[in-house]
Amino acid sequence: MNDASRSPVSVLLVDDHAVVREGYSRLLERHGDIKVIGEAGDAATAHSLFCCLDKWHVVMDISMPGTSGIEAMRRMLLYKAEARVLVFSMHEDVIFVRRALQAGAFGYVTKASAPNVLVQAIHAIASGKRYLSPEIAQKLALREFATDKDAAGSLSAREFEVLRLLTQGQSIREIAESLGLNAKTVANHQSVIKQKLGVETAIQLLTKAGQLGLVPPE
Repeated sequence: MNDASRSPVSVLLVDDHAVVREGYSRLLERHGDIKVIGEAGDAATAHSLFCCLDKWHVVMDISMPGTSGIEAMRRMLLYKAEARVLVFSMHEDVIFVRRALQAGAFGYVTKASAPNVLVQAIHAIASGKRYLSPEIAQKLALREFATDKDAAGSLSAREFEVLRLLTQGQSIREIAESLGLNAKTVANHQSVIKQKLGVETAIQLLTKAGQLGLVPPE
């Protein structure tokens, strides 16, 4: 089947910056065989659109106010297990890639990649193939030979999400509301996180998170 007769790949584009969404939407639409059928700027809107549009393919950032793209992806996959989510993020650190893949991402592309890499990635996941941008694939491969392991690697998926929200300055109550948990459960997660990372105070926790690359660059 040639490109002219192939049905366009329908994509839900999720990023909290409207200008970024507009730019990448135009980029994808120019290729003709990719159609952006919906856009969202936060996890809740993304999940609602995903359920309403009933489409499989999502291109999503993981850093958003409140609930992250990783948590949104988990909820999407609970609703439709066969969904294919391509993470498109500024984060190049292996810990973010691992968490995304563990949560069910079908691929991971950094925003530093050339535009054609994003297009290739969308075509790959649409055809059922997993895709990592070249620099991410290299970092993952090199990490396999590293003797030291990420201190954050011992955190569960929920603990990692709580830590991410703590680094954003959210309170225990705000995190509980974002994740649909009670405050006591979040406080317990915070205590376990501190224990696993070997810190005692909130300041030490934020410092450690920065050392691990969990605080996004300004």
